Amino acid sequence: MALVLNIETATTNCSVSLSKDGETLVLKEDNSLGFSHAETLHLFIDEVFKISKIKPSEIDAVAVSKGPGSYTGLRIGVSSAKGLCFALNKPLIAISTLESLAHQVKFRDGFIIPMLDARRMEVYSAIYNSNLELHREIQAEILTEESFNTLLKDHKVYFVGSGVEKTKSLIQHPNAVFIDGKLPSANEMALLAENKHKKSDTVDVAYFEPYYLKDFVALKKKA
Repeated sequence: MALVLNIETATTNCSVSLSKDGETLVLKEDNSLGFSHAETLHLFIDEVFKISKIKPSEIDAVAVSKGPGSYTGLRIGVSSAKGLCFALNKPLIAISTLESLAHQVKFRDGFIIPMLDARRMEVYSAIYNSNLELHREIQAEILTEESFNTLLKDHKVYFVGSGVEKTKSLIQHPNAVFIDGKLPSANEMALLAENKHKKSDTVDVAYFEPYYLKDFVALKKKA
């Protein structure tokens, strides 16, 4: 049973929640089109503490979305989480971005594929079964019309996340269910963070790095 501050910055959704025993007490988030994490993250952190009337020193841990996702967004979230852990002497919990995204969908059978948009026709994705157990590890993959055909042949497959729009343009299978408008949120991190806290499943604050999946590539400006 724990009080946890949850930070999610892997996509355009800058999201912060304060949770108790796996239940969200307060949630603040902003999914504007541009990345505003550097300006809003610490404001949201302050607000969730003020609204809940809980002091930062009273929390038991800080949980952060570890990726994959935006290089800059992940850096901001992880740096902030580390700073809080050092200042408050609290443990750091790392939560898979795609796993928390998968928890936004309720379904009884089939599979769920949380996916985040990458460059061109590429996505970062993983596959979970109806018990939200990992069926296939996280991969960076280029989408084609044949993507996920093995699963789609015999099962309902639910697609969720920022990669859904490009996936809909390629996959027309009747077993494909596309869930629009969903991004990773600190709300779904609450239960995952609680479960990890119970097992003392934490990471080293000094050496932890986000899971980028791919190396960062800086693009040159066009002349």
